[in-house]
Amino acid sequence: MTIQTGDAIPEITLKRIREGVETVDTPTLFQGHNAVLFAVPGAFTPTCSERHLPGFIAHFDEFRKRGIDVYCVSVNDPFVMQAWGKSQEVPEGLQMLADGNADFTRALGLEMDASGYGMGVRSKRYALYAEDGVVRQLWVESPGEFNVSSAEHVLENLPN
Repeated sequence: MTIQTGDAIPEITLKRIREGVETVDTPTLFQGHNAVLFAVPGAFTPTCSERHLPGFIAHFDEFRKRGIDVYCVSVNDPFVMQAWGKSQEVPEGLQMLADGNADFTRALGLEMDASGYGMGVRSKRYALYAEDGVVRQLWVESPGEFNVSSAEHVLENLPN
């Protein structure tokens, strides 16, 4: 079942990329925080690298000024996420998260079959806004689309 507005973020362990790779659980990331989490189908893929992540990088300061943490998650291993973050010049504070086995993605019910592209299980493209670990808004893209999960759309639709 797909996560819905009003649902708690499931408790899962992810890999967070900072100076190195560390294990972090979702309560640590979300409880006591306002956060935007956006998911991409894959690091280094065209739309993700040319539009999705760059939009959140460009608007990162706007989110921070509103007291909102920003997380990017992908079904990639942490070393791929680390390399992608460096290549995209992700600012300190925009947290890159690796969901290598798609455990978090499956727990949210937002997985997709990308085996036609040789990638297996991946995440749908989406963004969510959570307050204290509870989803307040959720924007899930239709397959092949990039309309509702952009940084610009999320900023326009956040509560004041």
